[in-house]
Amino acid sequence: MEASRELESFLRGVGPRAFRIARLALRDDQDALDALQEAMIKLVRRYGTRPAEQWAPLFYAILRNCVRDLQRSRQSRNSLLAWFSRQTLLGKKEPGEPETTQTVAEPLRELESDERLAQLQSAIAELPARQQQAFLLRNIEELDVSDTAIAMGCSEGSVKTHYSRAVHALREKLGDL
Repeated sequence: MEASRELESFLRGVGPRAFRIARLALRDDQDALDALQEAMIKLVRRYGTRPAEQWAPLFYAILRNCVRDLQRSRQSRNSLLAWFSRQTLLGKKEPGEPETTQTVAEPLRELESDERLAQLQSAIAELPARQQQAFLLRNIEELDVSDTAIAMGCSEGSVKTHYSRAVHALREKLGDL
C-alpha cells in the first residue's frame, strides 16, 4: 500500500516535466499526452515493484521509447499519405480559444520573459534528438550523468558529449538570454 502511494506520488511529480519533454520532441500536445500515459502505464506494470531510486531513469527510458515509437508511426503514416499524393491535415491546428486577460504588475517584463522562453523552447526543439534528450534530462529533470545514461540507453561518456554539444549549440543560437 505504501509503495503504491510512493509510485503514485512519483508519477504525479514527474508528469508535468515529462509532458514538456515529450511535447518538445513530438511537437503535438495529444501525441505527447499519449506517450506520457503509455510510459506511466508501462512503468507501473513492469517496474512498479523496483526500488524508488530506479524509477526516474527507467521512466525516462520508457518515455524515450514511446516518443520514438510515435515518431516512427508518424513517419510511416506520412510516407504512405505522400505515396498516395494526398495532402494531409495533420499539420493544421484549430484556431485557439481566446485567451483570458489577467492583471499583471509588469506586462513588459512578462512579455520579454515569455519571448525568451519561446526562443529557448524553439532552440531546444531544433537540437538533434539525442542532444535534446541529454539537455532536458540533465537540466529539467536534474538527473545525474549515470541516471541520464540509463534513461538514454547509452554510456556516460556519450551523455557528456551530447550534453556538451547541446549547451554549445544553444549558446551559439541564443547568446546570453
